[in-house]
Amino acid sequence: MRRIMLVVAYDGTNYCGWQVQPNGMTVQETLNRALSELCGSSIQTIGASRTDAGVHAKGNVAVFDTEMRMPADRFCYALNTRLPEDIKVQASREVPLRFHPRYTSTVKTYEYRILNRKLPDPTRRLDTLFVYSDLNLAAMQEAAECVIGEHDFRSFQASGASAEKSTVRRIYSSEIRKEGELLTFRIVGNGFLYNMVRILAGTILEIGRGNLPSGSMRRILEARNRAAAGPTAPAHGLTLIGIRYPEWEKLWAEK
Repeated sequence: MRRIMLVVAYDGTNYCGWQVQPNGMTVQETLNRALSELCGSSIQTIGASRTDAGVHAKGNVAVFDTEMRMPADRFCYALNTRLPEDIKVQASREVPLRFHPRYTSTVKTYEYRILNRKLPDPTRRLDTLFVYSDLNLAAMQEAAECVIGEHDFRSFQASGASAEKSTVRRIYSSEIRKEGELLTFRIVGNGFLYNMVRILAGTILEIGRGNLPSGSMRRILEARNRAAAGPTAPAHGLTLIGIRYPEWEKLWAEK
């Protein structure tokens, strides 16, 4: 038996999220079907990040087990001929059977994009949140930087989310980048709670609009209460940029 790792990119617009579920088509279900057709047996992938409906990815990770002897780096090409245009595998490689994409130390990177202009741009409607109001960029940047380090992010966990063993996460970097009318909230951490990045983005936007006081992010963190934070930003502005596995990367590089 072999374990193959896939790096998967997708436009989440037409899917009910990543994870297989009974109420609609998902990215994982579509990938499973293509893999089962390719391998000639039922394949069930294990995904690293269960992105929500409408959320996009450039580098989600999934693994599957197979007896098929195709070279590992060829799976991506064979799969892409069977996948729809809005889901494509970016890379494939063989990994040890003990490698698990969720129960392994990770570094995850997300971006939330905001188009800040007076009129919407229809070409960006599927992957960028349109905001017409003036925004205080300095206050937003201060709020973004405030979450760097290890904190209890209970205030930024979706209400009713399944209980986590710990709501403490470490954020390695967090910033707002401005390129013309496009603002990008980019955050890198060792893990994220359910809806955490979208709630952070929504809170930073409220600070930028002046609906929450400038400098209030630290108080919101310390409250450890979802009611203290801002709204959950819409899903379509969020993209999972990539997932790294530092403990394994040296081993993979040597092969």
